[in-house]
Amino acid sequence: MSDPAAHETLAAFTVGQRGRIVGFDLPSEQRQRLLEMGMTAGSEFEIVRFAPLGDPVELKVRGYHLSIRKHEAAGIRAARL
Repeated sequence: MSDPAAHETLAAFTVGQRGRIVGFDLPSEQRQRLLEMGMTAGSEFEIVRFAPLGDPVELKVRGYHLSIRKHEAAGIRAARL
């Protein structure tokens, strides 16, 4: 497995970049909601776009498009592909 220090948050990715979810730093309610939407550890994603003011973030995960708030993206640890 890769070095945990090399992980960054999903919010640090830019449009078109791909990554893999490695963990969460979110309250349990928010984490559970994201897990229910398919954002589990090991899932690959691609950043599709940011709204004009930067929030929300649209990403493609498990074959569908999902929009999440930037503060949620900041609580998702990811590794670049």
